[in-house]
Amino acid sequence: MGDLESGGAQYVAEFLGTFMLVFTIGCNVLSGQPVWGGVSIACVLTVMIYALGKSSGANFNPAVSLALALTNNLEWPEMAKYCATQIIAGICAGLCYLTMFGESFNLAPTKGHSLWQAGLAEVLYTFMLCFVVLNVATSKIHSGNQFYGLAIGFVIVAGAYSGGSISMGCFNPAVAFGIDVASAYHGVKYCIFYTFFEFVGAVIAVVAFNFCRGAQQQCDTQEEAANADVGITAKLLSEFLGTYILVLTVGLNVLSGSAAGAFSIAASLMCMIFALGTVSGAHFNPAVSIAILCSGRSERTNFTAKDAAMYIPVQIVGGIFAAFTYSSMMNGETFALKPAGYKWSQALLAEFVFTFVLAYVVLTVATVKSSLTQYFAFAIGMCVTVGGVAIGKVSGGSLNPAVSIGISTSHILGGGNFWPCLIYMLVEIAGGCCAAGIFKVTHPSAYRRADKHSEAIQKD
Repeated sequence: MGDLESGGAQYVAEFLGTFMLVFTIGCNVLSGQPVWGGVSIACVLTVMIYALGKSSGANFNPAVSLALALTNNLEWPEMAKYCATQIIAGICAGLCYLTMFGESFNLAPTKGHSLWQAGLAEVLYTFMLCFVVLNVATSKIHSGNQFYGLAIGFVIVAGAYSGGSISMGCFNPAVAFGIDVASAYHGVKYCIFYTFFEFVGAVIAVVAFNFCRGAQQQCDTQEEAANADVGITAKLLSEFLGTYILVLTVGLNVLSGSAAGAFSIAASLMCMIFALGTVSGAHFNPAVSIAILCSGRSERTNFTAKDAAMYIPVQIVGGIFAAFTYSSMMNGETFALKPAGYKWSQALLAEFVFTFVLAYVVLTVATVKSSLTQYFAFAIGMCVTVGGVAIGKVSGGSLNPAVSIGISTSHILGGGNFWPCLIYMLVEIAGGCCAAGIFKVTHPSAYRRADKHSEAIQKD
């Protein structure tokens, strides 16, 4: 984690960051911020990470501290001190917003959901949070990056509007204790259950991180890590996890009627691309994989037809698993792929255009020689905000065959048909192929150098 402050400064930093996080949560909930509350909470986490990361590592979360200890990035005695500081800070923040508003709110699964459903939401999005932390803040290949605060903070945007509809979206024992103690007149019990689920999520994140990054973490330098072969199994797990989180977030946002669904889904994609881009390329979308393959950028991306043949089925399986997960968390509810009120011709044109945009942006920011090194995931993720808001009510804004197939497969349980996803899939793949063609037209220099290199080899 680098050289941090000592002499107690790191504990003050942990207290301050955790206090601000929990106090911001309380203020958003009690003042009634259903649309922007999740963004506000994500932003306070982001800015406090950037402000205090060099002081304490900016954990602000006992589950994160546990994950760091399990990966030998934090000493166990230090972890215990961090956790105690964070929980005390959370309780102080809870009492502070209680004093300010004269009221508090109870921690419990939301109406209509059971403890196991809330627990699963806490496990999954705490997993996502800890997994992103480990990948962007502790992996050798990402040493010195500037996107870590954005990647970690915006996990809250992904989780608050999706998992939050089931569990209230803690993903942090310090938050759970702060909320529960501030509303102690309702009883203090759920913070214990939530902490258990959140620690489970942290442990799963450590296992997945070691599996995906094992080869890179064994290297001595960042350069060696960048050139290390992570192996096809790690790449496939990366594609499964990224697609799973993406489709899970899609389904929970839709079924909960989220007011910020497109932004939440975009954040889930952005954060997982930041986390796993240097493992598998972070496609998480068969249309993107096909676009990269059709672009002829295999030399630059090290992505071949054989890779695509393995990536695409794994992405689809990840989408299907996620769809059945969100259905079970939402009491068996599912939804149709195409919203009512628009013609098929309108929906398919919308899917084609905005899948083209997504795939084209991937090609232009991630496969060229002068690719974005810091904010590539932000550019790609925000394509989902663009498409989700623009055509969400027209086609659903899937832009991804794995999303489409996942939605239709789970909807069979609700009496729906499977065939719509096949039509969506063909149109989305066509959008990806078109993106590859336009990329060749607009970026000829990306191919000239490759051609000259090939001619030199032939002459030799």
